[in-house]
Amino acid sequence: MADNLNLAGVLGVLLVLTIFHNPIIVYAGEGVPNVALFTFGDSYYDAGNKVFLSQRKDLPQTYWPYGKSRDYPNGKFSDGHIVPDFIADFISIPNGVLPPVLKPGVDISRGVSFAVADASILGAPVESMTLNQQVVKFKNMKSNWNDSYIEKSLFMIYIGTEDYLNFTKANPNADASAQQAFVTNVINRLKNDIKLLYSLGASKFVVQLLAPLGCLPIVRQEYKTGNECYELLNDLAKQHNGKIGPMLNEFAKISTSPYGFQFTVFDFYNAVLRRIATGRSLNYRFFVTNTSCCGVGTHNAYGCGKGNVHSKLCEYQRSYFFFDGRHNTEKAQEEMAHLLYGADPDVVQPMTVRELIVYPTGETMREYWEPNNLAIRRRPSRDFYLGLSAYY
Repeated sequence: MADNLNLAGVLGVLLVLTIFHNPIIVYAGEGVPNVALFTFGDSYYDAGNKVFLSQRKDLPQTYWPYGKSRDYPNGKFSDGHIVPDFIADFISIPNGVLPPVLKPGVDISRGVSFAVADASILGAPVESMTLNQQVVKFKNMKSNWNDSYIEKSLFMIYIGTEDYLNFTKANPNADASAQQAFVTNVINRLKNDIKLLYSLGASKFVVQLLAPLGCLPIVRQEYKTGNECYELLNDLAKQHNGKIGPMLNEFAKISTSPYGFQFTVFDFYNAVLRRIATGRSLNYRFFVTNTSCCGVGTHNAYGCGKGNVHSKLCEYQRSYFFFDGRHNTEKAQEEMAHLLYGADPDVVQPMTVRELIVYPTGETMREYWEPNNLAIRRRPSRDFYLGLSAYY
């Protein structure tokens, strides 16, 4: 009997190795392959690039209380670590943080952050970079990593907030057709930038959908909506988000590259709404969700870190969802990273980041993004993907 079981086990391993014929040597913790992480986007993912790009010496993110939970300001728009840092830690990148690409002398062997505060898709201030400029920066540095390593590494993108905030300020009375035209323009440019990354060898994409922008404390404060969200901005974010999944599905289905196109989509919009909704925030242990921990104004949304502003600072930042008027506390960032990496199929599909990492490069995706029915999707069990990671 024991001999039969051993034989069955050996045959099972041989079958897996036959079906998935691109072995990846596992080095990183918890059965995760040794891969790099590259991030692109705006201040939400900025690991400190703005500090090295700007001529200003008084950038608020370089002053306390930014970095409060880590005892020092680190150029990031939070009281501590941000989502990419936690993902970096989960995949055993040294020191558990992703370095900014513009910082001289950093170790980029396991990836780097190209994201910069104030970045947008359609255009950016002089002291920032558009998404396209970030991708071109990666193109110019591509020789630092071999092609096979790039193919199995993660490319994370979060951008678009600046585009829609700027559009709304400039066009407060835009009708539905003007809004749709603008969203289409943004999505087309984003599609081109992702296509460029793909042509450079990237094959595993993580795209984080936009937050409910009308619910940001700075937006509630500027538009004087009280405890209500500014629905024009929320509508723009929803229109934008609704186009991401179909766009990525198209890339994956028409891919002719030997390394394929694989992706996951993080529904950041609904993940945030769940945590700030009246009566539900306590389920996630956030006691304050409509105002910021640091700042001044009706929602404490302005001036955090600015030397000429006497900002208020909450006593316990971990009870707040927002640290400043636009960015989340480290606690909230950590929750989002866990959702992305290996948790909630209601907001992450068609697979988690961990599943995406261990998914064999070049294999056709078994599932694609589906609209409106995340909670009832049928997906392979987590044991299926964990089993793959033992071999790949």
